[in-house]
Order: sequence, then C-alpha cells, then structure tokens
Amino acid sequence: MTFRPSHEAWVRTTGIGLAVIVAAAVMTSGVTRIALESALMFGAWALAFAMVESATYSVRAAVGPSSVALLGTLAGAAATATIAFVAPSLAISRAGLAIAAGAVLAVTLAWAAATRRLTMLKRRVLIVGVTASSRELLETLAQEPRQEFEIIGIVGQETTVDAVAGVPVVGEVGNLESIVRLAKPDLVLLGVERGRPDVFAHLAAVAGLGFQVVGLPEFHEHAFGRLPVRHITDAWFMSILHVYQRPYRASVKRTFDLVVSLAALLLTAPLFPLIALLVKATSPGPVLYRQQRLGEGGKVFNIVKFRTMRADAERGEAVWAEVADPRVTTVGRVLRDSRLDELPQMWNVLRGEMSIVGPRPERPDFLNALEAAVPFWSRRHLLKPGVTGWAQVRAGYASDHDAMETKLAHDLWYLRHQRLIVDFMICMRTLPRLLAKSGR
Repeated sequence: MTFRPSHEAWVRTTGIGLAVIVAAAVMTSGVTRIALESALMFGAWALAFAMVESATYSVRAAVGPSSVALLGTLAGAAATATIAFVAPSLAISRAGLAIAAGAVLAVTLAWAAATRRLTMLKRRVLIVGVTASSRELLETLAQEPRQEFEIIGIVGQETTVDAVAGVPVVGEVGNLESIVRLAKPDLVLLGVERGRPDVFAHLAAVAGLGFQVVGLPEFHEHAFGRLPVRHITDAWFMSILHVYQRPYRASVKRTFDLVVSLAALLLTAPLFPLIALLVKATSPGPVLYRQQRLGEGGKVFNIVKFRTMRADAERGEAVWAEVADPRVTTVGRVLRDSRLDELPQMWNVLRGEMSIVGPRPERPDFLNALEAAVPFWSRRHLLKPGVTGWAQVRAGYASDHDAMETKLAHDLWYLRHQRLIVDFMICMRTLPRLLAKSGR
C-alpha cells in the first residue's frame, strides 16, 4: 500500500500511543496500572493534538509544525495533570508525566521534520493548467526545498510540451478523471485561467477519491504564508467578507494589545531615563521623534519613537531609510538594532492608533509612489498598523518597491488569517529576530 500524507494524524497518534506506553512502563509497575495510565495519557494527548490541529490548520504557515508539536504537547500535559487533580485515585506521577511529555514532544517533532525531508511523506500535488502563474509557483517551490509538497505532474488544457520546469505534463484536461485516479494526489491545484467549469465537472466525477482542491492564491497562503500579489484580483478580497470567514473580534484584539503594551511598558520603564540621557548626550535635538504615518483606513497619525538619526536627517524631504543609513547616530544604531527605539510606540497602541501586530505603518509621502508600483498597496489600510507583524518576521527590512511588494504579500496573508493565536505566534517569532537584529 502506498503511504498517503493524509494519514499523518493516524501515524502521529500511533507514535503518541507508543510514547505514553513506554513512559508508563518506565514509571509504573503492574500491567493494569500501566494500561490505565497509558489510556489516560493517550486520550488526553490525542484529543489535545486534534484540537490544536483544528485550531491552527489554516494558519500552519504562521504557527509551523514545530509549534503545533509544542502546543499539542503542552495542552496534553495540562489535560493529563487536570485529570490527575480531579481524580487523585487515577493520579499519574509528576515524573511519569514529565517523561511522557518529553517522549510525545520528541515523537511529534521528529514526525514534523520527516514530513519536510522525506519525499514519500510529502503531500502529492497535481497542477491543472500550464500558465505563467503555475510556472512561477514551480520556481518558488524549487527555491524552498524544505516544504511539505511534491509536485507529481501538470495537466495542460492542450498538451504542447512534455515538461514545465522539470515537472512532467501528464495529460490534458479531457483526461483529468483518469489522471486523478492513477496519480492519487492529495491536492489538486487550479492554475487554469479559463475553462474552469469543465475542470470542475471532471473533478466532481472523482470527488470520492479523497483529494482536496485549492486555487493558486490559497495554495500560496497555505504553503508560504503570503499572497502572489500580481496574481490576485478584487474577488480575493471578497473572501475576507465571506460569511464563513472566522472573525477576530475587535474586543479580543484590543485586550491583547492593552495587555502586551502595558506589560512591555512596565518591564522596560527603567530603561526610558537611560535611553533619554544617551540620546540627548550624543546628538543635539529632541529625545523623542514624531513622524506622520498612515493608519487604519488611511487616517494619518503621529508615530512616536526614540530619535535615532540626526535632527536634520531629512531637511524637509522624505527619504527612505537604508540598511546602513549614514544619518543614524552611534547610539541610534544600537537602539535600532535592539528595537529599543520602538518602545514609545506602546503609547500609540494604548491610544488605539496602532496594534501590537499588524503591517508597519508607512509615511504619507510615499503613498502615491507605492500605489503606482505595487498592486493593492492601499488595501493594507484595512488593518490597524502594528509594532511588529507577519511581514516583519518573514520578509525583513524593505527599502525599495520590490521589497515593499514582498512585505505586502505577507500583510495580505495576515489580513485574512488574523486571530489571537496568530498574533501570539508572531510575537513569539519576533523575539529571536530581535536577538538576531533583523526585520525592521
């Protein structure tokens, strides 16, 4: 029997079962006791992973398989500890719980790594349509070998070539039903630009084979955590308004913003006087720097930062900052590398002008040029700007139109997938980038 990656949950669950049985056997004596503890821990962890997988499936690009393994392990450990607390007679020793948690985490992390390295474990993808967008996708996949997909073939509307970017053309749309039966794909990727009703009819005829169908923008979202900006249309933005789109309630996001910003201010308050003295002592001018930025709905507000450049850095003309900008002072460079210059923006968050997570706010001076160069640039104003964001942790620094388009591709992903767990994971991913001094 050929292994199908769609069986991933079964394989991982089996691994979890073996891990908890071994842990129970190590810490407990007696067949009955081992069986009882194993059953309790297995049930807790199997349910925990099922819930974590369900909650994070559409945002796996942000969460990542390693984080799913960690979250599932922690949730299962918490559930097992709760059972032990509620029913002391079924108590599992702390040592046994710790060993079981370590074993489960090791098994799930190993499985996550294997799905990215072993071809036989990758999800099989069949592309329908030989187009410029599908060619671009193949090039992108070739540049990112550690992903969980294997392109097994392309179906053309007319067979004029034998292969595209090294991937074989396996037939025409008219033979799609037999191709799907033989190839057994996990995903069918729609790259066609015309004749979609015909493709849908063929796929509906073999829908019982257990594959999933996905469009090109949606595949980019799922696989890469970004949108192909040049290949989306206004229709894509309507998906954000769809009745089945999971809402991120404003009250929940606002609570998250207030909690994080207040905690950040309390923890860093002792640094403020020291930073102010250093800025003032090493460069003439104000300690704080206020600059107009575009917020939610395109509304202009004043962002607040510790000043890191000379007071005469622009002399009335807006200029994009560079990676090694000569206008940055010595102290300013340290503040920018450590992101300490961003701390006053917590005041913007408390005022409701910014969020903790969102697209970085751009200056009004660059708006017209960016709108002309980057499709859908202004759509990022559907979101409240953030201190950090998905584009910051994935795309890094941007100082030209191409880099701005890459950042927009990630901002649009966040526009559709924003939720509490995504904000939390972005904050967690921001911390190592702070230490690495990258991703402004």
